[in-house]
Amino acid sequence: MTEITIKDIAKQCGVGVSTVSRAINNHPDIHPATRQMIMDEIERTGFIPNNSARNLKRTDAKCIAVLVKGITNPFFTRMIQIIEEETQRNKYALVLRHVEAYEDEVDVALELVKEKRLRGIIFLGGSFYHSEEKLAKLTVPSVFSAISDEVLNIVNHKNYSSVAVNDRLESQKITNYLLELGHRNIAIITEGSEERSIGQLRLEGYEAAFREHGLTIDPNMIWYVDEEIEHYSMENGYMTMKKILESGLEITAVYAISDMLAIGVCRAILEAGKKIPEDISVAGFDGISLGEYYNPKLTTIKQPREDMAKKTIYQMFDVIDGREEHKQIILEAELLERESTARLGKE
Repeated sequence: MTEITIKDIAKQCGVGVSTVSRAINNHPDIHPATRQMIMDEIERTGFIPNNSARNLKRTDAKCIAVLVKGITNPFFTRMIQIIEEETQRNKYALVLRHVEAYEDEVDVALELVKEKRLRGIIFLGGSFYHSEEKLAKLTVPSVFSAISDEVLNIVNHKNYSSVAVNDRLESQKITNYLLELGHRNIAIITEGSEERSIGQLRLEGYEAAFREHGLTIDPNMIWYVDEEIEHYSMENGYMTMKKILESGLEITAVYAISDMLAIGVCRAILEAGKKIPEDISVAGFDGISLGEYYNPKLTTIKQPREDMAKKTIYQMFDVIDGREEHKQIILEAELLERESTARLGKE
């Protein structure tokens, strides 16, 4: 019996081979209906994607994988574009893989290494907590981007690189800004309470700012997003803010640890008949373009995502080509004061 190839799948579906490849790799640049049609054909024919050299010349494959948690977050869109451009410029192939919230990044990475004979892996975004023993199973260079080094449970820095901002320090910066505007009843919306997570680090920054001002931290002001839906989403920000408003808690400001959460927060506040920033100031974190065009424009911490993406892919190729050892790179973010925050009591 003739073996089914990726070209056969493409022909049956009336699409190109590259479209089939994007569907298999969960690439965002493909219509859901097209992807479903391709996956249905793969199931019907019994085609096994990426299980041998017929999809990549395994002896000389030049391929890098990018594993993304939170691929719907627009913060990552420009970063992925830059990484893809630089990968192509270096004549490498790129595998983009969306990692679901329930999936283990390292398990996904190990499977991709086996299937694709990768030269390197970039872990982009998300919360990341794995043992060093498990990470040691990865035999190719790894770069963790937009994931703080403090999140990683790794002692031996010789085996990986990281590129990120100092989440704790930048979170302290924006909380200090709100405190200096006179706010004291500042609610924070963050993700789960794992010891090592971006949400935990940003919460620690919030708490550090209160201590710096000699203020008591009110645990009632700390709110966690719904763990059952995407953490950094407008929906989660909206739902969490509704709970805060329904609780009767007296607040004058809200700091959400991502802009997507903050925009959802704004919607809930406005629906409740309150004004921003006259009644409640709102601040976010990330600096996505949507925040600049939202009404009111969102005050936020802007991460240098273009610089972050470039340093990520440059570091990857430097390590692959033997020009550099692994290293941890910390970048500085920028506080953008916009329309969604105001001094307490200002008319």
